[in-house]
Amino acid sequence: MVNYVNKERLYEIIRRPLVTEKTTLLSANNQAVFEVSKDATKDEIKESIEFLFKVAVEKVATINQNGKVKIFRGKKGKRKNFKKAIVTLKEGNMIDISSGVR
Repeated sequence: MVNYVNKERLYEIIRRPLVTEKTTLLSANNQAVFEVSKDATKDEIKESIEFLFKVAVEKVATINQNGKVKIFRGKKGKRKNFKKAIVTLKEGNMIDISSGVR
């Protein structure tokens, strides 16, 4: 692992894991999904995951997700836009989301 990013930035990049039915199915393929900072690059995400969870990352795919427009009590509102990263881990590595950061 090459340290290009300072440690404070590594903790800011990964916001939270996304746990849904689809992301749970991806875990069978050695993949995990996280909400990440909007300005994070794939290299920063890879380095952050490797630093925080002590695993080897093979590939990172990112998606900019637009927030849905919803109506609540007759008033329109919009959920926030966010960026998510689908992280593919090398064979033999696994992230247990319930255990937290090591």
